[in-house]
Amino acid sequence: MDILITDSTPASQTVSASRVTLNLPRPPRAFYRHGWQSWSFAAWTDLSPLPIQKPAIFHVLQTDAAYAHEPLPHGSWVGAAEMDDGRIVLLGALGTDAHVRLDGSHLEGWYESGEGEWFIHFGAEQNAFPAYAQALGERFGFAAARPAPRIWCSWYSLYTAIDELTLHKVFDGLGDLPFDVLQVDDGWQVNLGDWEANNKFPSGMAALADKIKSTGRKAGLWLAPLLAAKSSRLFREHPDWFLKDEAGKFVSAGFNWGEWMYALDTTHPAAQEWLAALMKQVRAWGFDYLKLDFLYAGALRGKRHTEAPREAAYRLGLKVLREAMGADAYFLACGAPIVPSLGLCDALRVGPDVAGEWESHRDAVLLQNPTTPGTRNAIRTTVNRLWLSPLVQTDPDVAYFAAKGNSLTVEQRLLLQDLALVCGFKATSDLPQWMTDEERIKLRAFLEDTDEFRPEGNYRYQVASRRVDFTPAIELPPRPNKLESIQRTIFAALGNQPWTLRLLDWMGKRSLKKTVQRL
Repeated sequence: MDILITDSTPASQTVSASRVTLNLPRPPRAFYRHGWQSWSFAAWTDLSPLPIQKPAIFHVLQTDAAYAHEPLPHGSWVGAAEMDDGRIVLLGALGTDAHVRLDGSHLEGWYESGEGEWFIHFGAEQNAFPAYAQALGERFGFAAARPAPRIWCSWYSLYTAIDELTLHKVFDGLGDLPFDVLQVDDGWQVNLGDWEANNKFPSGMAALADKIKSTGRKAGLWLAPLLAAKSSRLFREHPDWFLKDEAGKFVSAGFNWGEWMYALDTTHPAAQEWLAALMKQVRAWGFDYLKLDFLYAGALRGKRHTEAPREAAYRLGLKVLREAMGADAYFLACGAPIVPSLGLCDALRVGPDVAGEWESHRDAVLLQNPTTPGTRNAIRTTVNRLWLSPLVQTDPDVAYFAAKGNSLTVEQRLLLQDLALVCGFKATSDLPQWMTDEERIKLRAFLEDTDEFRPEGNYRYQVASRRVDFTPAIELPPRPNKLESIQRTIFAALGNQPWTLRLLDWMGKRSLKKTVQRL
């Protein structure tokens, strides 16, 4: 279907087609790129091709790997073109398994399988994205009216170096700080896929949930149920539950935790039963807040037990998880394909992980990778996805208050805190043992803050009596110079080697062990 965009084009319209092309009066000056999953890059950019982010071994973890080499400006489900007069043309899918790209003066959209609805808007940006969100909400559902809980999470202070005694010390040290949830992150399980307490938690997970609840908060738990490690018992005993490619090889869900991960087939009846039983077990332990991570694995390309478009298959798996955990559970989806997750989760991570540094020169400049953990990367993509807030509670990741354990400036920490206020999703991972009295007072004030805010442009907000400007996080880093291009080649080659990643993983765990010993 071809549609000519002129001054007489309706502000909004909906059409049905497997493919649609919007013919613009002239090439635009900017394009809104919308990444596939939580950590994938989303921002307005010029029309020049973006460098292919490195290392390639991380494509499946950070992007839609099927489109990682797309040379034209591209968006998953939605793309928008900004014209010279400031008006934008937005083309957005109202279904799953859809893409948009810009080819000169042609804005093209297509579904990977079959026909679907498209939303088209021509006009001011401040009207276009809310109108698209409204249309999506009518198909998938809107965010619940209840506020997001205030969360302490173990990940950004302790990472996988958690154990029963250390967490007990932290929970006690938090005192009466007004958290609603204390969430245990990665490091409690026997293996990825084997979701049982490891030997660092001898009392078991029910006892850990009881400890959290004894502080007057709800218990939260991290899992990654749609993938499994090659070394896991689940993968060894049930290889038929996992995706394979056309050649019969298992579909990689990425290299992480020092080994290859494989993707669960969410259409397999036995795998669905296992997912449901897992959620019921976690709830029986006493965990009411569930952070389900690396969910993109359920939407990778591959041969499934029941033939279905990949994102439709993912959504089927998410429905199984949601129904089994119960409507009263709070479900945060992370590493998740954005549109196929709508209506099934309470909150959705909408940017990369934060980190204890503003930006890594290696990742940002040498590898040209805007999806790696980093505070600037997290703010950039999150701010460019705030239009999703009517549809789901938007998780910007944690904010930092303690100066110890990170290299962020006061101003950079404040930007993260303000982003959390704008999102209405407050979380931190700071250890009480690290906080000064002043930092603890600031954290309490943040958790109790009820100030209203209003947007004053794409990246500027009025928060109570303060003006907040996220512009310092928005600009992309410069392209590498000649020397940096050589370094880029070297780092990309090393980063593609499993032995390099295993070495970095070992070094990180060794450093974390020393951190825990000092608590």
